[in-house]
Amino acid sequence: MNRISAVFEAAKGPILNVYATAGFPNFGDTMTVLEALQEGGADVIEIGMPYSDPVADGETIQQSNQVSLDQGMTVAHLFEQLKDMRAKVQVPVLLMGYINPVLQFGVEKFCQKCQEVGVDGLILPDLPMAEYESEYQAIFERYGLFNIFLITPQTADERIRRIDSVSQGFIYMVSSASTTGAKTGISSEQELYFERINRMNLKNPRLIGFGISDRESFLKASASASGAIIGSAFVKLLARSSDLRGDIVTFVRGIKGVK
Repeated sequence: MNRISAVFEAAKGPILNVYATAGFPNFGDTMTVLEALQEGGADVIEIGMPYSDPVADGETIQQSNQVSLDQGMTVAHLFEQLKDMRAKVQVPVLLMGYINPVLQFGVEKFCQKCQEVGVDGLILPDLPMAEYESEYQAIFERYGLFNIFLITPQTADERIRRIDSVSQGFIYMVSSASTTGAKTGISSEQELYFERINRMNLKNPRLIGFGISDRESFLKASASASGAIIGSAFVKLLARSSDLRGDIVTFVRGIKGVK
């Protein structure tokens, strides 16, 4: 069983997925961040592959992308950093990014490397669903990779059901039509959107992302889904941290409500 599915099946409470940009705050920090996230109690880890034009991301994650790129991070370097990941990290790991670097690396070669290092799935917001189905689905499945699709408040019901039919693992439920980090907290308008999706009785579980920054917003979002995703708030923590491991463990335990 894919580790993502196993986590959802075994979950006793809301699932916390934390996003971290690869090679940030420093080039060699990727594994330190992953190990500390696991120690703190993160259920799923999402590693951002730095890209020069991350259109879905707000200022905080854009800046972390640029810092990482300036320090020399590439897809090849990331795979090198992750080569022994599964000796220390047991939680599901996703790579999040944009299709261009994957195409440049070579789709099959990329998927093969994901399998080699133990990556469980991909989040590629600019990969059209039709293109995925016709060009890449067979390759992803050959290497055991779940492709995670995003939905927003503007996504039509018909498309949501189509996404649900081709999805594995979970659906990434974007809480608002904005970039990451643009808003914090959960509004009454967003709650109506959450209720609409709940009424659709989708087969896949959902994690809510964008605007989740603390335990309060994590619990509020998780009341309408299987859990939530924290990105910009965590990247901000990394940027100001003077004790990376300790600060990460404290942050995650605070979100999870663990002392």
